[in-house]
Amino acid sequence: MAPTGLYHHLSSYFTHAEDEELPPLSTYLAGALSVAFTVLYVLPFYLSPTTRPSPTLSRDAPSVIRARIRFVSMSVTLSTIATIYVLATRANASWSEILRLLGWYPIGFVEIAKSFLLTALLFAGPLFEKSFIESRWKEWIRGQTLNETLRSWIGWRNYVAGPVTEEILFRSLLVPLHLLTPLSPTRVVLLTPLYFGIAHVHHFYEFVLTHPHTRWVPSIIRSLIQFMFTTVFGWYATFVFIRTGNVVAVTLAHTFCNWAGLPRVWGRVEPRVAIGGPVMRGKEDSSSAQGKKWKGTLLWSAAYYILLVSGAVGFERYLWILTGSPRALAKVG
Repeated sequence: MAPTGLYHHLSSYFTHAEDEELPPLSTYLAGALSVAFTVLYVLPFYLSPTTRPSPTLSRDAPSVIRARIRFVSMSVTLSTIATIYVLATRANASWSEILRLLGWYPIGFVEIAKSFLLTALLFAGPLFEKSFIESRWKEWIRGQTLNETLRSWIGWRNYVAGPVTEEILFRSLLVPLHLLTPLSPTRVVLLTPLYFGIAHVHHFYEFVLTHPHTRWVPSIIRSLIQFMFTTVFGWYATFVFIRTGNVVAVTLAHTFCNWAGLPRVWGRVEPRVAIGGPVMRGKEDSSSAQGKKWKGTLLWSAAYYILLVSGAVGFERYLWILTGSPRALAKVG
């Protein structure tokens, strides 16, 4: 049987009940825990000489990556234990309710597939560029790219350890804590990703430290762009997490976005140039080849931007449809 206070508070997001009981948690407590968890996640990077970057030690060094993964894994484990304790004692949540609030169980495979499709729609242009223009689809079929990527520590950090630990912390832990406060789900979507964005600001210090000859203005602009990108993704991930109640769905979306990167929004799209020896051509052959290359580039670029715009339109059209789920944690909007 669900605890009365917790049940009424969560159900009020769907029914708009006027006789709602007091929220199980205060906004101050949720905020304090979120700040503490965020600091616990980032601070160990600078306390140990094995994880602290320097002008001679990059954050991409394998030894640094391995040590950081160990630290963030411990940090997330401690934060998870603390969150479960708060949910069990302050919100009187049962184990089944805790697992549902954290987005761990039940595992909705339909929600995972729909959320992944939605994210792929937004990156329809880059997917077309990578798979056909750059002819990587053969490598994907053979599993060559996946194998090579995950065998490197940078790939393991970017596509496994990073997305898993960050989504557990910033979505699975922080979002339920805020949903049990007086904040509306819409405000939770807008506010909690700020912790996620701020947690990446420390990259500014790392970049300046490891690139001492770079001017401050480009470094600041780079960090602001990263903060904006991570915050915008945080809004999307939080929205999907609340709508689906599935942390696996947002983790896969995070991995996919890390792999795809920021879509190009200007410039020509060209295929990868094959590495080989110089080819001797006459003037007429050279002129003809240049003309064919220009036409081919124009066609590739047109196809890319058409798919990019179409994907964005499809994303906006199917955003609510593909994130709808009976396992939703609350009603957004």
